[in-house]
Amino acid sequence: MYEGRYRELCPHIIGTDKSGGEAVLAWQFAGESSGQLPQWRCLKLSNVSGDQARDGRWHEGGSHRTTQTCIKNIDLDVNVHVRRSR
Repeated sequence: MYEGRYRELCPHIIGTDKSGGEAVLAWQFAGESSGQLPQWRCLKLSNVSGDQARDGRWHEGGSHRTTQTCIKNIDLDVNVHVRRSR
């Protein structure tokens, strides 16, 4: 649950946001949303409740058109297969 809505998502980047709070950049693929799904979501972990793992495949996010600004200090990035520019 996040902001009163049930959401199904796959976390891609976990760390802290600009204010120093723990946050996650995740790909929401199902559940409730005020907008069209699927889409990227930036969630403050302090506002997440009832989280649990689910069976099923991993959902990768759609194209990255812009640099993410959700996470300032990255602790975990699951996008290890993405080639980084040098």
